[in-house]
Amino acid sequence: MNWYDKLNKYFPVEEMKSRKHMELLLEEKGDVYSKDESSKHVLMYAEFDTFIFIDYLWVSSETRGQGIGHKLIEKLKTKRKPIILEVEPVDYEDTDSEKRLRFYHREGFTHAKSIGYNRRSLATNEETPMEILYWSPNNESEEVIFEQMKKMYMDIHTYKDKEIYGKAYQSAEEVLSYNKQRDSANILEGLKKPNPEKA
Repeated sequence: MNWYDKLNKYFPVEEMKSRKHMELLLEEKGDVYSKDESSKHVLMYAEFDTFIFIDYLWVSSETRGQGIGHKLIEKLKTKRKPIILEVEPVDYEDTDSEKRLRFYHREGFTHAKSIGYNRRSLATNEETPMEILYWSPNNESEEVIFEQMKKMYMDIHTYKDKEIYGKAYQSAEEVLSYNKQRDSANILEGLKKPNPEKA
């Protein structure tokens, strides 16, 4: 199975970019968008001047618990830039969703509670609310993270969207919002205590 098939099998359809979209990003925005892969993992990420965005991180189920995910995150942390990613809220019917949150909690990520993120999937035409997690070496504010998310959304998520999908995604202004009083519980609170086992 190639890298795209591994991601496509693991991530929900509404979260997946098309193969063409990802290949174009790698070809045409290779100075920003990167793929790090082995037989045991696939990491797709975008590195900008002031932050890193993790697009997809997949670790083979047979090798979970061996510290592969931890090593990949540590490698990104050495760049000393904020690391941002999107996660779906915990779905108790999908045990992986809680495992993912526990993993990022263990790696020192924070929930950006002030940032709202809700975009319509071009694949399903359904709205997909997501939450933003980030790790910051210099205690960047959520407002800074919000501005970085907008840049990523425009440069990566909507790159050549009309050409690839035949229609455009919503604008960053429609999808992302910033509100310090946003009524959002911390999705990392109330998780079972992180155990020392590494993803």
